[in-house]
Amino acid sequence: MIFRRRDPKTYVRAAVEFLWPRGGWTRAFHYVRHRLRRLPDSPERIARGIWAGVFAAFTPFYTMHFLVAVLMAKLMRGNMLASLMGTFFGNPLTYVPIAVMSLQTGHWLLGTEMEVDAHRSFGGKFADAGADLVYNLKAVWMGNPTDWHGISVFYAEIFYPYMVGGIIPGIVFGTICYYISVPLIRAYQHRRKGLIKAKFEALKAKASAKADAKRKADTGDDQ
Repeated sequence: MIFRRRDPKTYVRAAVEFLWPRGGWTRAFHYVRHRLRRLPDSPERIARGIWAGVFAAFTPFYTMHFLVAVLMAKLMRGNMLASLMGTFFGNPLTYVPIAVMSLQTGHWLLGTEMEVDAHRSFGGKFADAGADLVYNLKAVWMGNPTDWHGISVFYAEIFYPYMVGGIIPGIVFGTICYYISVPLIRAYQHRRKGLIKAKFEALKAKASAKADAKRKADTGDDQ
């Protein structure tokens, strides 16, 4: 195959690069910031897209943050590509504090508490829900009895409180990123326009000087 990698990634390597990309997260952050500033759109539309992406990072719809961000950006008339880049606010370094903040806020708003189970951890409840989903899909297909206990516990103790609790911090952090992004993007765009204009003027002056030199040379030949 033409586009196949010469050194295919192993599962271990893919997992490591997901947690720590090549060059580190600092390089990845600078790359995203660079791409955001060069988007051909108004600072306000780009910042609204960033808001949508950051807000999506506080939702419990893991693996679907891109979709949530795009839908939010479309509703807000924000830049969709900026919304995709904004979801990088949620990454392996921030998922834990985001989850803890959202869950605690959600349980506080709902007046509930997350039950501490000595036998099943936070990650274990995720695993139980996934196992239930796989088992029940097979059970429905084969006509066997279903058991939704794991998914029921996951929804009541994690998913629903997470979804409710992520709204407030999502709005707060999204709004902070919006007001930080607008002046930075505007300043960068003005600076870039100035550089492009200066470069164009330099090329124009060079072409004019070349034309004058050619005209003088032609006049000298005629004489």
